[in-house]
Amino acid sequence: MIDLDDQDRAMLRALSLDAGLSAGELGRRFGLSQPAAWRRVKRLEDAGVLAGRRVEVDRAALGFGVTVFLGVKLATRGRVPLEDFERAVTAIPEVQVVQHVLGLFDYRLRVVARDIADFERVLRRRIMTLPGVGNVEANVLLTEERRPGPLG
Repeated sequence: MIDLDDQDRAMLRALSLDAGLSAGELGRRFGLSQPAAWRRVKRLEDAGVLAGRRVEVDRAALGFGVTVFLGVKLATRGRVPLEDFERAVTAIPEVQVVQHVLGLFDYRLRVVARDIADFERVLRRRIMTLPGVGNVEANVLLTEERRPGPLG
């Protein structure tokens, strides 16, 4: 585990809100030279604290206005290997996230669709036909607030 100082945490907060910030911009914001800011970012990357930078795609702008979280319980009778289910579900383009979880369900999926009718089509024709699917529970996303989380 890496020791983080207040400057590191401030830079992490800034990068979690805008991953595209340059070392020069970080330096200006936090009173550092560009090379000093770059060294701090590089240190965080080398330690695995910064595991990459992502581009956030606006799904609604692309026509995907519905997000649904699915809880999937695999059938116990004739239980298929988890890898078979995972391989099949990750091949569905509308399934954005696959999480193997502990609890009431075996998996939690994040599914995007153009509208509810499109989601129903994906559910009936793709997800419910996957190997081993038993019970499914759907929760439609109404709003989402992103928070950067704890930073040391």
